[in-house]
Amino acid sequence: MQKTEVDILIEQLAKLPALGPRSARRAVLYLLKKKETHMMPLIRALTEVAEKVHPCPLCGNMDTTEPCSICSDPKRDRSQICVVQDVSDLWALERSHAFNGLYHVLGGVLSALDGIGPDELNIHGLIGKVQNKEVKEVIIALPATVDGQTTAHYLAEILEKEDIIISGLSHGVPVGGELDYLDDGTLQTAFKTRRGL
Repeated sequence: MQKTEVDILIEQLAKLPALGPRSARRAVLYLLKKKETHMMPLIRALTEVAEKVHPCPLCGNMDTTEPCSICSDPKRDRSQICVVQDVSDLWALERSHAFNGLYHVLGGVLSALDGIGPDELNIHGLIGKVQNKEVKEVIIALPATVDGQTTAHYLAEILEKEDIIISGLSHGVPVGGELDYLDDGTLQTAFKTRRGL
């Protein structure tokens, strides 16, 4: 039996995080019933994002400008760099308003099981930034998972020869917790009580 356009749309939506086939079917049905008010604006928004949004060459954030609005903001504290696993973590920290420095997106964490070593992560870019004498502190804000903490210790060892403060998030971040799922207050507390690694 040949798949219909609706079947293909359901399959594509089901690939999104937190959406399975059943939720995708409900979403497609809702969009079909609300074509003019919901589906068409969504199509336009998706097209715009696909055409205009790209990774920032400096930090890895996703934005329409190059460099991104964070890297080009003159009010940002350029003496601090916060290292995060992914763009979703950067966005979570930005929502919390806990940090006013610059970011560096690693693009993942070290994972022997998944075959992710140092060469698969954006570590060289971080080292290049740190060697800029303007940087005084690197805050390693990686998940409190085994892989996240392994990566944090690896980065701390690499960076310890530089003349900078190396710190990590502290109170409020649960073991096994992902930054993107934490509330703003927890993230603010974690930043304010960061500790040396």
